[in-house]
Amino acid sequence: MLTANDFIPKKYTSDITKGNFEWSAPSNIALVKYWGKKDNQIPANPSVSFTLNNCKTITKLSFSKKNTSTPLSETNDGFSFDLLFEGKPKEDFKPKIQKFLERVFIYLPFLKDYHFTIDTQNTFPHSSGIASSASGMAALAMNFMSLEKTLNPEMTEEYFYQKASFLARLGSGSACRSVKGSVVVWGNQANIKGSSDLFGVEFPNAIHKNFNNYQDTILLVDKGEKQVSSTVGHDLMHNHPYAERRFAQAHENLDKLITIFENGNLEEFIKVVESEALTLHAMMMTSMPYFILMKPNTLQIINAIWKFRAETKIPVCFTLDAGANVHVLYPENVTEKVLQFIQDELVVFCQNGQYLCDKIGDGAIAL
Repeated sequence: MLTANDFIPKKYTSDITKGNFEWSAPSNIALVKYWGKKDNQIPANPSVSFTLNNCKTITKLSFSKKNTSTPLSETNDGFSFDLLFEGKPKEDFKPKIQKFLERVFIYLPFLKDYHFTIDTQNTFPHSSGIASSASGMAALAMNFMSLEKTLNPEMTEEYFYQKASFLARLGSGSACRSVKGSVVVWGNQANIKGSSDLFGVEFPNAIHKNFNNYQDTILLVDKGEKQVSSTVGHDLMHNHPYAERRFAQAHENLDKLITIFENGNLEEFIKVVESEALTLHAMMMTSMPYFILMKPNTLQIINAIWKFRAETKIPVCFTLDAGANVHVLYPENVTEKVLQFIQDELVVFCQNGQYLCDKIGDGAIAL
């Protein structure tokens, strides 16, 4: 089994003075939720997610080798980078990138040898309430790995993607699930071969055709700043009265999904996915301090979905992230009916009537 030390390079066999790479990486939506972590971004429980297709970050990394006679700036610990968001300098993003570089430097020792320009943009509206840290950190990790592969051309493809996911995790935990694969598992799970706390892996077992091209329509209920940062949210699980039972439940639900993905039972899929979403919010409501991240319109949408499903028998369900927005999940063959339902009954609960249509995708792509 790989350890973190396996991602520390021995030496580089090649060199490059300047160049650029460009990658897109998607967001993802967890079905079994990751909530609670240990040191070094290690998850307290395993999770599994659908990789999205349309909601993604596109990042171009330009680099040039520093003049070695130039003294390194003491203010940035030797890291030198400019950050552009949609073509314009974005100073308030820089501290997060600085922290990321500090975390991954041991694994990417070339980082202080270059000046980087990181030019990034999202395909979804900024402040739309869609988490961009997963897609953003995954895209950045892919670019750094492309540079490392240039310095070490013997690197295998498997190692390339494992290390990219490992690095992305150190920027944002869920980012490790945005690197490769349409269904991705992160965290040690006894019944899933190759699963690891260190990086995400493509779900290795059979997946029923019912899940091909599964749809995710994201209803933007509240586009405001997150009420609780992810870091604060995860910390709430320390000393939480129900934490241990929750971690055990995540393992149990992941085991259930192994069978569900194989047999295509959408009724059972809905039970697991909706229960996971509500459990995530229950954990926040029962933590200290406590938070209610749903909005009244979130509950209106959930109740409308339950009513529609009961009346039509159409297998549509919801999941939630740590916020008010609702991900409406459904198989491709009912798309027309579900979109009509969303237009007729759910758009009224969205901020400015906004929603995004997405579906299962395949992970990061070199551009």
